[in-house]
Parts: sequence; C-alpha cells; structure tokens
Amino acid sequence: MENLCADLHIHSSFSDGTFSPQELVKKAQKLGLSCIAITDHDCVDAIEPALNSPLGDSVEVVPAVELSAEVDNIETHILGYFIDYKNEQFTEKLKLLCKAREERMHKMVEKLNALGIKINVEEVLEFSKTTAVGRPHIARLLVKKGFVKTISEAFRKYIGNQGPCYVKRMRLSPGEAIGMIKQNKGIAVLAHPYNMHNDNLIIDLVKDGLEGIEVYHPDHPARLITHYLEIAKLHSLLVTGGSDCHGLGNGKIALGSIKIPYELVEKLKERSNEA
Repeated sequence: MENLCADLHIHSSFSDGTFSPQELVKKAQKLGLSCIAITDHDCVDAIEPALNSPLGDSVEVVPAVELSAEVDNIETHILGYFIDYKNEQFTEKLKLLCKAREERMHKMVEKLNALGIKINVEEVLEFSKTTAVGRPHIARLLVKKGFVKTISEAFRKYIGNQGPCYVKRMRLSPGEAIGMIKQNKGIAVLAHPYNMHNDNLIIDLVKDGLEGIEVYHPDHPARLITHYLEIAKLHSLLVTGGSDCHGLGNGKIALGSIKIPYELVEKLKERSNEA
C-alpha cells in the first residue's frame, strides 16, 4: 500500500467541474491515482457513474459530497466522506439546497439583465446540465456569449462577492452541514481551512462534531501544511487532502496535483466503520 496515493477533493460536471465522472476516473488512472473522491457541491449524482466506470476496478471511488455553510458571514465548506449517497432523507435535503441554488440564479440573472447582459435562467440551466447550478456556470456562459473574456473577469465585474450582480444564497450553518453528514454515517472534514481566514472557528466546528481537516490543498504552502498538521494533532482530527480539481474551469487541470498517501484513506475508512 505504500506507493498508493489519492486525491480526495474533485468536482465533476454534475457540479461546477468540466469533466464527467467517467472522464475523471480515466484521467485519475492515467495519473497513477489509486483512489479519488468526487466531492460535488450539494450533489451526489456523479458517484454512481464513477463507481460504474469501466476503470472502476483500478481506481477506487470514495462516495463523497461538499456542503457549503456559513457562520458570522464566513463561508465554510464541509466535505463528507463515505456517505450513504442513496439515503433518501439525505438526498431530499440536497434537493432543497439545489432548489435554493436555482432561486439564486433567477435573482442574479435579473441583475445581469438590468445591466444589459441579456441571458436567461433557461440558458444557464441548459449550459450547466446539473441541478447544483452555481456562479461558475453563469461565468462560463458569459464567456461563451462574449460578454467577458475570462471567468475571473465575470466574477470581478459582475458576480463576485463584491460585484453588482452578486446575490447571497441560503446556506446551512457549519453545525447543520456536519450534522447532515454524520446522520448519514459519513465523516465530516473541513475543506481548505485557510480560506476561512479564521482558525478560531475550527474549535467550534470540532464541538459540532468535525472529524477531519483538509491539510493538503493547492492553497496551502508548506508553512500552512505544517500549521494545519499541528491543529489536526491538537484536536485529534483526521488528515485529508486533494487538488480541488474543477477540470478546465480554472484554465488548467489540477487533478492529481495534490496526492496524499493511501494510509490517510485507510484512516478515514477505519473511522467510517466505527460510525
């Protein structure tokens, strides 16, 4: 097992990535990854196709999800590993979150229309081909239709947090997100903690039942990796990591840019078996 490695943070075309689940499994196999987790936002539709991929025997697929949450105006993302992705109660809650996403799209499109950007919600939904529609889908449509040159320009000029067309959407609290995952026998892990810019929140999340922390991430240089390894040890948290790959959405393919030893997956499995 010592040479096996994993990428536990990947997004597919069922969320805001650009590759299908089958493409991700194929690319993972070519990159020498033995295990991946497709962690789509508020959506588990990619898990079954990935598990049934022709290369499913050579690349292990961990059932996973990424839930968006917010506390004190700080956005937090909670990853759930080894979830029961077929659990009806869980999937019904995800449908509510996706409905809120679509309602948000309506409001953002209205604001874009008011600025002379003529797109409609039907175009966004058709372009995204997913129930977990998000701002990246709007951004890609704006690029395709020539309103902006790049995705980053779309966010900067229109739909970023400070943009004129930004609309805040309904989010779970971190405790609710962690509770959803734990009730579904999954392992709740804090994604890219540095992006919160507030490590003090980690203590509160641990009290809410957080069981792991994503130490290895493209936004974490060596000093932050050391820092979060210390926090993980201090609070007895499991350690995970991944590329946060969105396919070609960010201009480059990040898949496999972060590879963690398989022994970290085994520790997740051990905790999952205890649940």
